Amino acid sequence: MVKKVLVLHGYCNMSALRKACGKDIDLVFVDAPHLLTPADLAAAFGTSASEEAPVNDSGAPEASTDSDPTLVPRGWWKTDVTLTEAIGLEDSILYLRDILSKDHYDGIFGFSQGAGMAAILVALLEKPDVFPPFLIDGKSPHPPVEFCICAAGFRQDSPLCDSVFLPNYSTRTLHIIGLADTLVPKETSLKLVDVSANKRVEYHDGSHFVPSKANWRNFLKAYMKDPTGDIPSPAPGPASQSASGAATPVTPSA
Repeated sequence: MVKKVLVLHGYCNMSALRKACGKDIDLVFVDAPHLLTPADLAAAFGTSASEEAPVNDSGAPEASTDSDPTLVPRGWWKTDVTLTEAIGLEDSILYLRDILSKDHYDGIFGFSQGAGMAAILVALLEKPDVFPPFLIDGKSPHPPVEFCICAAGFRQDSPLCDSVFLPNYSTRTLHIIGLADTLVPKETSLKLVDVSANKRVEYHDGSHFVPSKANWRNFLKAYMKDPTGDIPSPAPGPASQSASGAATPVTPSA
C-alpha cells in the first residue's frame, strides 16, 4: 500500500530521497505561503542570507534563485530578532488546513522551519479545538496522522504553540538532528523533542540539511513505510533515544 506523506520544505534538496522512495512512498511537496526577504532570514537564523545558503550532504550548493524562481525563500511564518513572534503562522495553518481537507495523508515530513510547522500541524490534529479557525464545520479537516518526521526542527515560542504543544503531543515522531548544525543547534531541536511524547531521535554529524546518503535514504523509506517497526538506525554506534525512551544504536553519520 502506497503511503502518502505531506512534505513541508526548508531549503534543501530532497530529490535523492524521492527517487529512493519510488512508488512505495508518495511525497507531496507544498510551498509555504510567505515570501522571505534577506532581513527575514537574518531575524530567523541570526545570520545573513549568504550564510544561509542551502546545501545538500555532498556540500554542493543548490541552484540560485536567479536561475530558478521557485527557489525564492519561503517561510511558514516570520519572526523578529527576539524569536518570540510568529507572524503569519495562523495564515499558514489555515492554508495547510485546506490542503489536508482535500486528501488523506499518512504522515508529515518537515525540514527546518518546516519541521516546526509539521510538529504544530500533527499536534493540532490531535486537539483541533485549541484553534477554532482550524475546524471545518466544527470538525477537524483530517484525522491525526500515523507519523511525523522533523529534520532540524525547532519549537517556535508563541501563545498558540503553547496551547498546541503543552503538555505534549503524542503522534509518533522521528527527530533528526545534525550535530554540526549552527543554524538550528542540537539544544534548540531538543526543545521540540521535549514536547514529543512518542519520539525517536537520530543524529548525524553534518550541519543544516536532511541527510541523503544511501543508509539514510533507506532508513527514512523504511520508517515511512512502517514507523512502528523495529528499524535499525542508519549506522551502528552510540545510543540514540527511541520512541519508547529506550536506547537504539546510532552513530553520528550523514
